[in-house]
Amino acid sequence: MRILLAEDRASLRTVLAETLTRSGYQVVEAAEGRAAMALVEEGGFDLALFDLKMPVHSGTQLLLASRERWPLVPVVLLTAYGSVEVAVSAMKSGAFDFLSKPIDTDHLLIVVERALEASRQERRQESLETELGRTPIFQGIVGGSGALRKVQEEAAKIARTDTTCLILGETGVGKELFARAIHDGGPRHDEPFVAVNCAAIPATLLENELFGHDKGAYTGAHESRMGRFELAHRGTIFLDEIGEMGPELQAKLLRVLEEKRFTRVGGIRPVIVDVRVLCATNRDLTELIRAKLFREDLYYRLSAFPIRIPPLRERREDIPQLAAHFANHFRQELARPALHLESEAEAWLVAQPWPGNVRELMNRIERAAILAEPDGAITAALLAGGGGGTSPSIRVPEFTSLQDPEEWLREEERWRAMEILRRCGGDKRRAARLLGLTPVRLNELLAPQDQLTS
Repeated sequence: MRILLAEDRASLRTVLAETLTRSGYQVVEAAEGRAAMALVEEGGFDLALFDLKMPVHSGTQLLLASRERWPLVPVVLLTAYGSVEVAVSAMKSGAFDFLSKPIDTDHLLIVVERALEASRQERRQESLETELGRTPIFQGIVGGSGALRKVQEEAAKIARTDTTCLILGETGVGKELFARAIHDGGPRHDEPFVAVNCAAIPATLLENELFGHDKGAYTGAHESRMGRFELAHRGTIFLDEIGEMGPELQAKLLRVLEEKRFTRVGGIRPVIVDVRVLCATNRDLTELIRAKLFREDLYYRLSAFPIRIPPLRERREDIPQLAAHFANHFRQELARPALHLESEAEAWLVAQPWPGNVRELMNRIERAAILAEPDGAITAALLAGGGGGTSPSIRVPEFTSLQDPEEWLREEERWRAMEILRRCGGDKRRAARLLGLTPVRLNELLAPQDQLTS
């Protein structure tokens, strides 16, 4: 942990620096306000200690500058006796705490640890909020096949390091789940995990989302904004569908990997970050390299330790366990007294091609859980969409070998939304809540396809 210490009294500065260094912190010292302000602009600190009264720039001025540029870096003010009122006023401007001189070094260490822990909690909260309330369906990785165990062993090995990892696999195999497992099993497990789907964010906005912007960077940028990389400081950032990132942004990502720094949109000063980078893609990056759509140097930087997650058709023995897991999950979510898979239903599931992999299986079980009779029996006919329980009034989209899996999954999602809406008696607000969607997103799903493409 790096701490910026700005104190103009050399003797006190030396004592404080030695105390913090003995406790394992890396201390950068500034003897007056001008030098301190330059270090604030440079950044890369986890905490700042500012003397309230210094030449050129006061502790209050340094506090305001630090809070403007690095809002998640806690600031502790050092104040002489008689200036407590000023310090309390400064805390209203964002200081974490203040220490009265003479400084009790034991109390100093307590305040520093408390401030760092508060900063960690704030980063975790911000990273959770940026995921828009999305929570994983399950915390563990379900299945016991040899193919899955092999991937788990590889993930466990890479988790113990700080190496960049590239996770390969088809749509719906659970790449983010493995990324979370690698983070949770690694040295950064107590720090934020920030996930970004590069395919879900327009190319023109992705740079701003990843790296943030400075105040005045463009019309409407009334204040500085941190990007996902800064939110992931000390933790892990997961870049899903990295193959969708444009070449110019790839160059900026390569610089972050090599130099641990970047500039915000509209900024001129570098931002220093300590982040582990995990990436995933369902595309063949070597093909993209040949097509001049992906940088070869970035590929080699990312693929030092690739992990391939096998599709569901290559580990069919996991399907009954996954199906039972999802059935139990949706039984609880839908508040059903009972829900179980009949043996013929399990056999039907095992025989399917599952182009959408685990995600498709989960959607199929969810739909069956909604349609099942009160006794909770999930039959093969119900899973196939041909009967059992309450017959669906809307055609179930069938997958053909000529159809794009992504397109099929979109149609599957639309069917599910229509069926939930029907069962809610046309109440869109209730249907959206059950589906975990906003009313706007539900309307988009329900819009006629010709309207969407016109």
